[in-house]
Amino acid sequence: MGNSLQLGTIGGIKVKVHWTFALLIGWIIFINMRAGSTTENTFWSVLFILLIFVCVVLHEFGHAFAAKRFGIKTRSITLLPIGGLARLESMPEQPRQELIVALAGPVVNLAIAALVFPFVNLSGAFTEGSVVAVHAGNLLPSLFSVNVVLAVFNMLPAFPMDGGRVLRALLGFKLERHVATKVAASIGQAIAIGFVLFGLFYNPILVFIGIFIFLGAQSEVRTTQAQFMMANFTVRDAMIRDFHTLDHNDSIASAVQLLLNGQEKNFMVMKDGSPAGTLDRNQIIKALSEEGKDGKVAEAMHKSALSFQQNTPLREAWPKMQMNRQVLAPIYDGGVLVGALDNENILEFLMVRKAAEKGRQAS
Repeated sequence: MGNSLQLGTIGGIKVKVHWTFALLIGWIIFINMRAGSTTENTFWSVLFILLIFVCVVLHEFGHAFAAKRFGIKTRSITLLPIGGLARLESMPEQPRQELIVALAGPVVNLAIAALVFPFVNLSGAFTEGSVVAVHAGNLLPSLFSVNVVLAVFNMLPAFPMDGGRVLRALLGFKLERHVATKVAASIGQAIAIGFVLFGLFYNPILVFIGIFIFLGAQSEVRTTQAQFMMANFTVRDAMIRDFHTLDHNDSIASAVQLLLNGQEKNFMVMKDGSPAGTLDRNQIIKALSEEGKDGKVAEAMHKSALSFQQNTPLREAWPKMQMNRQVLAPIYDGGVLVGALDNENILEFLMVRKAAEKGRQAS
């Protein structure tokens, strides 16, 4: 994710924090100052927020390490003001595996709560109002409460929360994955509508949560349906065979000319006869405005991290391209370049398949 600062690497997973997280800390300090809080109270408030996000990161590592058991890598975990985002290469499609990965996050929060609970009892500070204003005396009770809330909230049976994936996994033992996704998404969207209606009268925050859940469920259905339609197809079926290339020594002016002369928006960049990267329309426009027409393609291109053999399953290649934010990937037959896999062409391929399926049903 752009605009993020890398804090370090744990277990091969990059841990990042988005710049907007600084705004949250600034906001916490501001509201404490506005309320006339002492420096000490402000310190405890900021520390509490930081501890919450440590718990969120641990939650995401729960997912990451569970996924690793099934050979699924996690590229990074990014800390956002609204929570954490783990970039898994994919979600396991077998119900049992998805169930384990989805449950791993909330289990981490419950484990943290269990570790904190004995100290909460010993401190005697756990009271009904202990989480209203955080200070040294109620920090642990507040941390206990937050982890319980994180676990419970994430277990709501609605995408994109963990509970939505748990529900799909359970349904997946009896139903096909795309059908299980539709059922789970429908339940989640019903919950989302309930949140919106309740929020209109009682708490506006619930309205935003409801919208977030509704759109998340919609997105999950689209993604799963696309993967279902890709079944039994390889990248050979969707790749383009007639495409233009740029040399890494070419100028941005050459890229602009190629962009204007045809319908292609994504171009493969070659170096010494082999693919070295890709250049899309947005990168060309950005380079033109920043470097001018004499800028070099090599400086503007995205260095390709992915390539595929032509017999690679399409449903395997597509998520990897999305994860790497790669719009174009070279396709090989052995060591020979035979085509390119373009994100837009994949979408067109799916549209054609969907139309063909409807045509067969109509006839």
